[in-house]
Amino acid sequence: MNNYEYIVASLPDICSGWKFADGTPEDYIEQITSQCSAQDNETIAFLQDGLKGDSLNCEFYRKAFSHKNRFIREYFLFDLNVRNAKVRFLNKALGRDAERDVLPLDGGEFEEGGLLEAVLSESDLLAREKGLDDLMWDKIDSLTVFHYFDIDVILGFIAKLSIVERWYRLDETTGKEMFKKLVDEVRGTFKGVEFHPQA
Repeated sequence: MNNYEYIVASLPDICSGWKFADGTPEDYIEQITSQCSAQDNETIAFLQDGLKGDSLNCEFYRKAFSHKNRFIREYFLFDLNVRNAKVRFLNKALGRDAERDVLPLDGGEFEEGGLLEAVLSESDLLAREKGLDDLMWDKIDSLTVFHYFDIDVILGFIAKLSIVERWYRLDETTGKEMFKKLVDEVRGTFKGVEFHPQA
């Protein structure tokens, strides 16, 4: 059985001057995976492959859509819808065929399409990037609501960590704020849980 409570307890404390230089995202993921089962680590590895971006082709998405884990299925369905919508938006701006370079997979109904188009219409580059990540962050929240002691909340943390890492490269202040939010969110999920760490 996985000790998800201890995984959350192992997250770093945020203090003034905290930087990713004090520990890499890989360090945090290693802390998580060292406490997970082999089965959960396989699921985490699949998520990480998708977060890297290089694996995001039709074959990967097909595997994701048939994955046994609900978070994986729905996260990458949303991811595909966002990516295809971004391509269509760019094609429109360039006067190209709307379906050019779109991955030809059925992404189903995309309820957030209107919100995404509004974000993409933002003229400020950083505001647009932040808006896109906020949409993904909110989607992760919706996929992990009421999940407390299962792998989905851990997958959500890792997916958000990838967003935070990107913002540290773009803007350290924003990245620091987002990481504190992430840690507070996950620890808040476990608020009230009685903890008995081993000596």
